[in-house]
Amino acid sequence: MSKIGLIIKREYVQRVSKKSFLLLTFLTPVLFAALVFVPLWLSSIKGDEVKKIAVLDSVGKYAPLLQNTEEIEFVSADGDMESYRNDPDKEIYAFLSITGDLLQNPKAAVLYSQKQIPMSIKDKVASQLNEMLRDEKLASFNIPNLKNIIEESKVSCDLQTIKWEEDGSANTTSAEVASIAGFVLTFLIYMFIMIYGAMVMQGVMEEKTNRIMEVMVSSVRPFDLMMGKIIGIGMVGLTQVFLWAILTTVLLMGAMFLLGGDPAQTADMVAASQMNPAALPAGVGNPTALKLQEILNSIQITQLSINFVLYFIGGYLMYASLFAAIGSAVDQQEDSSQFMSPMMILMVFALYAGIYSVENPDGPLAFWCSLIPLTSPIVMMVRLPFDIPVWENLLSLVLLFGTAIACVWVSGKIYRVGILMYGKKPGVMEILRWINYKG
Repeated sequence: MSKIGLIIKREYVQRVSKKSFLLLTFLTPVLFAALVFVPLWLSSIKGDEVKKIAVLDSVGKYAPLLQNTEEIEFVSADGDMESYRNDPDKEIYAFLSITGDLLQNPKAAVLYSQKQIPMSIKDKVASQLNEMLRDEKLASFNIPNLKNIIEESKVSCDLQTIKWEEDGSANTTSAEVASIAGFVLTFLIYMFIMIYGAMVMQGVMEEKTNRIMEVMVSSVRPFDLMMGKIIGIGMVGLTQVFLWAILTTVLLMGAMFLLGGDPAQTADMVAASQMNPAALPAGVGNPTALKLQEILNSIQITQLSINFVLYFIGGYLMYASLFAAIGSAVDQQEDSSQFMSPMMILMVFALYAGIYSVENPDGPLAFWCSLIPLTSPIVMMVRLPFDIPVWENLLSLVLLFGTAIACVWVSGKIYRVGILMYGKKPGVMEILRWINYKG
C-alpha cells in the first residue's frame, strides 16, 4: 500500500473507531427529531390550572358575552382596579377593565395583571372581544342573515402543482416540500464542511505542536501527508452521511409502521405506480401516504443524493485544503482566528444566501452564488429541488472542482513550508511568499 494510502487508512480508522463518532452518528438523527418534535409536543400540553380573569365592564354589554375556555374563567367584578390590586386574595389572575364602547374606542379595554401576561391568554381574550365587535358591527347594517352570508362566502382554493416530465407524464409536486428539502440539504452540507474542515485544521495543529511532523515528513512528502489527512477525514464525513441516510430511512419506515401503515405494501405499490400508474388497485393503501410518496418521487431523491455527495466532496476539498494550510502556518489556536475569520464570513454568507434563496431559487442571488465556487456547495442545494437547467449544474460542478484543485495545489505549497515553521506567527504576505518557494 502506498504511503498516502496508509495515511488515509490511519486517519479514517482512528476517527471512525472512536466511541464519540459512533454515539454522534447513531444519536444525532434521534436528537434532531427530538429537537423538532419534543418542543412541539411539550408546547401542546396544557396545564390543569384555570386562570380567573375578573371583568369590570362599565358599559354592561361585554361581560355577559365572554365565554369560559379550558384555560380561562371569566368572573364578574365589582369595585375598582385599586381594590383589586390591594386584595390579598390572589386567585384572580388578571383584571379586564372595559371603560367604554369598544366600537367607538378600541383602546377602552385593558388587561391588568401582577405577572407578565402570556400571548396565548391575551390572544384568547382579544379574539372574543373582536368577535363581539364584529357581530355588533354586522348587526348595525340591518341586513337579514348578513353574518351567515359572510360565513358562506368564505371559500378557499386548494391549488395543486403538477410537474410535466420529458416523457409527457405528470407528477404531483409540492413547493413546500421542495423548499424544506433544499433548506435541510443546505444546512447539512454547511455543517459537514464546517465540522470536518475544522477537524483537518485541528489535526494538523496538534501534530505540529507535538513535533510529530518532523518525524513524519522524513519518510512522507508533505503533500501526501496533507492529502492523506484530507481524504481520510473526508471519508469519515461520507461514512456519517451514508449512515445517517440509512438511519433516517429506518426511522421513517418505523414511523409509518407505528402510524398503522404497511411499509412493505406501500413500497410495492409505489414501485408499481412508477412503472404504470394505472396498475395501482383502487382503494388499496393509505391515500395520504401514497400522495406524500408521489410528491417525494417528484423531487428526484437520487439526483439530489448524487449532487449532495459531489458538492460535499468539492466543497470539502476546497475548504479543508485551506483549513490545512492555516493549521500548518500557525502554532496556537488563538493565532488561527485572523485567517479563519474571512473563511467563516464567506461560509456564513453562503448559508444566509441559501436561506434567502429558498423563496426565489432562480433569482440573481441564488444564480450567481450557486456558480461562485466559494458559495456554490451550500447555495446550490437550495436550487436543485426546483429543477435547474443541466448546464448550470454542470458548470457549477466544473468551477467548484477546478477551484478545489487550485486550492489543494496552493495549500500544498503553503503546507510544506508551514509545518516546519515554529515559534513565529507569519503574516499574510509571508504566507503568500511560501507559494513561490522552490524545493
